[in-house]
Amino acid sequence: MTKIPVYYLISDLHIGGEEALGVCDFEDELIGYLLELSGHTEEDVELIIVGDAFGLWEITTVQGSEKLDAIVAQFPRIFETFRQVGRDIKITLLAGNHDYELACYPEFGERLKAYNIHLEQTPSIIRRIGHQRLWIEHGSQHDPANRVPDYGNPYAQPIGYFITRDVVGVAAQRSRLGRYNWLKDIQSVYPTEAIPTWILSNYFYREMSPILRWIALPFLMFFSFSVFVVIGAGMEFAGVSDTNIFLNNQLFRSLGLLGSLLQLVLTANAVILAVLIVLAFPGWFILRDVRQTARRFGLVLDPTKLTGQKEDAYLDAARAVFQENPDVAAFIYGHTHAPSVRKIGDRAVINTGTWIKQFQPVKVRFGILPRIYVPRYCLSSFRISAQGKQIVVAYREVKKAPGRELTWLQRMLMSRRVSSLMEPVPEHTILEAHCDVFEDTRSRR
Repeated sequence: MTKIPVYYLISDLHIGGEEALGVCDFEDELIGYLLELSGHTEEDVELIIVGDAFGLWEITTVQGSEKLDAIVAQFPRIFETFRQVGRDIKITLLAGNHDYELACYPEFGERLKAYNIHLEQTPSIIRRIGHQRLWIEHGSQHDPANRVPDYGNPYAQPIGYFITRDVVGVAAQRSRLGRYNWLKDIQSVYPTEAIPTWILSNYFYREMSPILRWIALPFLMFFSFSVFVVIGAGMEFAGVSDTNIFLNNQLFRSLGLLGSLLQLVLTANAVILAVLIVLAFPGWFILRDVRQTARRFGLVLDPTKLTGQKEDAYLDAARAVFQENPDVAAFIYGHTHAPSVRKIGDRAVINTGTWIKQFQPVKVRFGILPRIYVPRYCLSSFRISAQGKQIVVAYREVKKAPGRELTWLQRMLMSRRVSSLMEPVPEHTILEAHCDVFEDTRSRR
């Protein structure tokens, strides 16, 4: 009896690295997921890891195939599970950008065979699904910062390699020097343009001297209220309002020492506000000129817009693949860590997401304090199978709760509602095949 081919797809595990990156937060979940797949004996199962399985870029002390040996030594349980599960199902691995060396040296393929992992050393692969096909690639070739101009050349490293080596690698080496070992998570910040605000947030809530933090806290927390008081006092002084509660505030006087401290905070904020108002007019022109300069150089300062531009590049790539290959039903990629299923006509563009930690920026309840970056996990997995003339794309999140990483101050200041910036991924997406596609595939047999 012929078994039905079923494809499972995951990506961007980023397993391994130096120093603080030599841990895998989802090791137990990954092992459980692999063992679960090996039990599907009634199907012809293939697990495809769509790039960035390993953090080879994050290893700088050894070179070549020794990088893989170092990761195997860090995670023997994971590789032994690969070896065990690979006896029952086919495991296929594509190189991403963080493990680009996998595509450059034949010995990587030989070493991975020992763990029953089949390495594909090409930018993209094709898989048959019913009478149609799936186009699968990591996606970094559509990212200018990580595109390899001469794929397979070990010396043709993109600029992203040097950024990862000199930023993420160094951060991993020095992360444990901090108060909370947080710097290693810099690889989880996406888009990368959000790194400065993420660092500012961690500095304020984790690294800043507690004395300085508690001195600055009331000024920052009550700054918005200070603006309200200044406006009210200005209206009373100008005679616009006759309330006489801002210029002659009896409430603060009745509170004694506490009221005096609050009055001091509001007065200091009022002075700062006055200075900001004076600087606002020339500051607006300077900011306007900076934005115009950024546009001339093709830079985007808004991370939200930049992320949208990056995703548009994959939609354009998918349209080109669909136009050249009428029987390709889905364009599948990873790289950007944002799981999604988007339809282009009767075809699908699928982002396989990531398994590493992610951060959700959340505004504080009041004041002008830095945003709080809430950790979360979205261990994404896709299952693609054919049912008659239909292709079924099923999405699943392997459950993993984040640890208690936030400080008590962050939990106190954080707004209660934490909503994801990502659009929800439908659990099932049905792709209908066209009759002309069936005719084309029969004629090519």
